[in-house]
Amino acid sequence: MRSFEGLTVLLSGATGGFGLQLARRLSDAGARLVLSDLDAGPLGELAESLSAEVVTLAGDIADESTSERLVALALERFGSLDIAINNAGIAQSFVRFHLLPSDEARRIIDVNLMGVFYAMKHQLPVMEKQFRKTGRPGSIVNVSSYAGLKGAPRLAAYSAAKHGVIGLTRSAAAEYAAKGVRVNAVCPSFSRTPMVMGKLGVAFRNPDEAEASLARLVPMQRLAEVEEVAEAILFAAHPENSYMTGQAIAVDGGVSAI
Repeated sequence: MRSFEGLTVLLSGATGGFGLQLARRLSDAGARLVLSDLDAGPLGELAESLSAEVVTLAGDIADESTSERLVALALERFGSLDIAINNAGIAQSFVRFHLLPSDEARRIIDVNLMGVFYAMKHQLPVMEKQFRKTGRPGSIVNVSSYAGLKGAPRLAAYSAAKHGVIGLTRSAAAEYAAKGVRVNAVCPSFSRTPMVMGKLGVAFRNPDEAEASLARLVPMQRLAEVEEVAEAILFAAHPENSYMTGQAIAVDGGVSAI
């Protein structure tokens, strides 16, 4: 396991599929954690279950003040911000483009795209200043999606938001590369998270058949496990991975190879 000993890591969406796995892995690896999610109850339960130094803040990532407060909390509690994993996101109803309610599309954009924009807006200057003063680099990993690399039928707003996340990632990476901050995105295809499996259950009469149908599109013939995606995120985030920036890393079982 990679060591994150003594590093301050900010993680949004901490109680969901990827977030929960990341929080546990980072805690075991010695990180100091600033955790965020929408609901305070599950967030508090998660914090109590971890061995790491942890501070939490419940809030809506679509509200800019949440990101501002999270960064301030990291500095107040731990005096640094070394890694930020912008993982919070929501799924879209699996419907044809013209049937997607406009208010749902707006919410998808607000959370999945603007939430990442707000997060980086407040993370980047702190990491730049830290590097300038101490030489300590920063790393940001944004969780995008394979739907951010390709078109995604019946997931139009979600795909648009995730394409936007990659645009933000590459733009920030180029702008801050000489300022000590790396910015990368990880792009999973369908993964066995509660969010994905829940949407399959709602959209299809037989979720097992739906999963099997999706798996047939993947060269590995299965969906991704949460642990596999978390491993890629930790790889992208780790300080030893010091020359990789501006990348959109597909974790897709080989879908993008065909």
